[in-house]
Amino acid sequence: MGINDKLYCLDANVLIEAWQKYYSPKVCPSYWDILNYFGVQNKIFMPELVYEEIVRTDDDLSKWLKNSGITIRKIDEQVTKCLQDIYSTNPIHKFLVDNTKARSLADPWVIAHAINEKAIVVTKEEKVTALNSKRIKIPNVCENMNVSWINDFQLSIELGIRFKCEIVTK
Repeated sequence: MGINDKLYCLDANVLIEAWQKYYSPKVCPSYWDILNYFGVQNKIFMPELVYEEIVRTDDDLSKWLKNSGITIRKIDEQVTKCLQDIYSTNPIHKFLVDNTKARSLADPWVIAHAINEKAIVVTKEEKVTALNSKRIKIPNVCENMNVSWINDFQLSIELGIRFKCEIVTK
């Protein structure tokens, strides 16, 4: 598979953290143009539940996403089958969703969509390595399911994104 053949499935935290922290549009507007470009080119996509997680907050990121070219994948029978496979492969996978706080609800769907599309998961989550932990994160499940995963910095490298700084004068 060549670099141009790769497909990437985005987790919500990839956009949320970038927007709020290090790639704010006030500092790095071109990053968001580039993401939009790769969305239009069908190189990146997100599950519908990730989209809903982001747009339920009425903020600038939500507005940007609603107008972006990033493809939103709906849940279908094949994706549901992939989710069932995730849960049946290892009972610990059920801890991917934090039911007590209604968080991480989209996480299993990110992996299910990636399996269905043979895509690489892009997430800001780090693998949990503590042996006694009941917590499990996207990277753990990806590795258990033989799904490739990377963070957004690696995504930038793989897509050939390079940043150019400039001074804005007023």
